[in-house]
Amino acid sequence: MLVLMDVIVDLLVVCAYFILVVYVGLRFGKREETLEGFALGGRSIPWLAVLASIIAAETSAATFLGAPGEGFQLCNYAYLQILFGAIIGRIIVARLFIKAFFDYNVYSIYEYLEIRFGSVTRTAGSAVFLITRLLASGARLYVAAIIIAVGFQVFTGTQPTSEQQIIIYVGSILFITILTAIYTSVGGIKAVVWTDCIQSSVMVGGAVSAIVLLIVIMPGGWSTIAKFFTETQTPVLVSGTTDGATISTNVRNILTSEYTIWAAIFGSTFTAMATHGTDQDMVQRMLTAEDYKKSRMSLVVSGFADIPIAFIFLTIGILMNCYYQQNPDPHLPQKNSEIFAYFILTRMPIGLRGLLVAGIFATAMGSLSAALNALATSFTRDFYGRRNPSATEENTVTAAKRFTFVFAALMTLVASVTAFFVVNHPDSRIIPIVLGIFGYTYGSLLGIFLLGFLTKNRGSDFGNCIAMVCGFLVVSLLTGIPNQLLELCGAQPIEHLKAIPVVSFPWRIMFGAVTTMGVASLFSTTHRASIKA
Repeated sequence: MLVLMDVIVDLLVVCAYFILVVYVGLRFGKREETLEGFALGGRSIPWLAVLASIIAAETSAATFLGAPGEGFQLCNYAYLQILFGAIIGRIIVARLFIKAFFDYNVYSIYEYLEIRFGSVTRTAGSAVFLITRLLASGARLYVAAIIIAVGFQVFTGTQPTSEQQIIIYVGSILFITILTAIYTSVGGIKAVVWTDCIQSSVMVGGAVSAIVLLIVIMPGGWSTIAKFFTETQTPVLVSGTTDGATISTNVRNILTSEYTIWAAIFGSTFTAMATHGTDQDMVQRMLTAEDYKKSRMSLVVSGFADIPIAFIFLTIGILMNCYYQQNPDPHLPQKNSEIFAYFILTRMPIGLRGLLVAGIFATAMGSLSAALNALATSFTRDFYGRRNPSATEENTVTAAKRFTFVFAALMTLVASVTAFFVVNHPDSRIIPIVLGIFGYTYGSLLGIFLLGFLTKNRGSDFGNCIAMVCGFLVVSLLTGIPNQLLELCGAQPIEHLKAIPVVSFPWRIMFGAVTTMGVASLFSTTHRASIKA
């Protein structure tokens, strides 16, 4: 159990972090009186700060706790494979997407869809982003509360009941969301970027310190670690195929496996294009750079930076597996997502423990602030501004700040529902949940953007809407949704659909994008729309 005085010291460290983040957010952001300042920071953010912000956004609390959980459970570095495709995808986005967004001077990237196709496509694209980002960011948000739930168990020596866990989750979610929404609404994207710089530093520093501590306290030291790595044969490249198996069997194995080199080269490339090229949350911070060249640099470098960061977090999980094999703990949580939090609270020294807790909150707040700013900007620009063409600059900025709190409330609801689901399904894994949400919708969004950039006269408002629906339906079919719905309703599943492989989350966006682009290309562009807002 934790000693009360130790807890107080750690709480002081966490409080100091909160005070610093809020101060920096309000100080650097100041009061933004124009939408350009609120959404784009006047396009004056240094590229290194943009880089740190991208890293902070990608490394959410789901990664901070989920990646060590993946390393602990799988005991390998197979997850790193998907980052190879992430680099390829970012290079494509840097060359194909970024300059166009700067040339058209868009605030919301879905404005480009109106320029290229028409207002209906813009509305559809923005709506897909708003719904998907709300669900995905909400699912991420609950993760930060895991440390509080585990802390309750460690401090009291008793396992909290399901009701107590939900209360802890909801209370923590409310606290984090309210605090983040305040400085985000006041400081806009500048507050997001500059606080992200602090948050990424705390996150990386805390993770590295965890590895150092694990090495120091490991019984037998390096010899134990070396023997463990040798015996577990931690691979980085996994083909997903089996020697002697038929082609159809190997293809099915590849499509149903989460971490293979094939998923990295193909699936992850499309995923990176979608998350870093069609998601307002991620692209908006790139648009704050001084020009498109510096924006490109931030994006591409972030792809290479993700490899050592993911390696660090996976190493934490693998080392924890080794440590707890040497030191069995009967109180070790059953949920993989809670193991790193448990280690922080029970094995970290005073002060450093507070830093790691702050790191968890840092990742959650970094992702949350960016999401809130992007959601508010997109809704204000793509919906409010078009319905209120006579609104003044002051009215528009005020609306954006209000929508920040509206989306904060909606995200709190999603996070609470996610927490309820995880509490009642303790075997669920975080990363597939978070990344899987994007797979159903972002393939459709990516397909339309790719059609716009790669062709000049294909695609129309009507055709694009049909194509996006087709992309969603194909992904739903490939993930077994129809039979799941039938079983939920008490009906018998369709036997023929069982023959279709249920593809893992890295493949979903690729199938959705290819389907959407193929269907949309059947329709010709009838006109070029002029942007209205």
